[in-house]
Amino acid sequence: MVKLFLTIILLISLSACSFGTASPNKQILKKAISLSLFETQQQLSEKLNLDFQEFEINHLSIKKRKLMTVEHLPAFRIQGIYDLNLKLPKRSIEQPKKDFDIYLQLQKEGKTWRLLLPPGVNQDSSQWHSYLVE
Repeated sequence: MVKLFLTIILLISLSACSFGTASPNKQILKKAISLSLFETQQQLSEKLNLDFQEFEINHLSIKKRKLMTVEHLPAFRIQGIYDLNLKLPKRSIEQPKKDFDIYLQLQKEGKTWRLLLPPGVNQDSSQWHSYLVE
């Protein structure tokens, strides 16, 4: 009985250590999603001759969060859904329940987060690319 109790305590301790790294909050996630949407928005504006005023991310819901290592630093792959509201000069377009799958990494100093794009997303398919979020 004592062995079972000690095993349970050990398992709980080990699982608690897996998220010992600071995890990004929803505000950081919204900024990272906005950053990834920004370039797409610019391309759509040019191709469709639309004037996007701004966009809003609402109802962010995290479905899965996985701790991993990218280039010797802890990173998170976070998946979930959100509602997108695009604001045009004369109307708004709502897109509910959009999926997201992003990678975020806390930098060594622990003060800034970076959005990571995995190999194959950009033209250079062999390296991760990163963009400052906050």
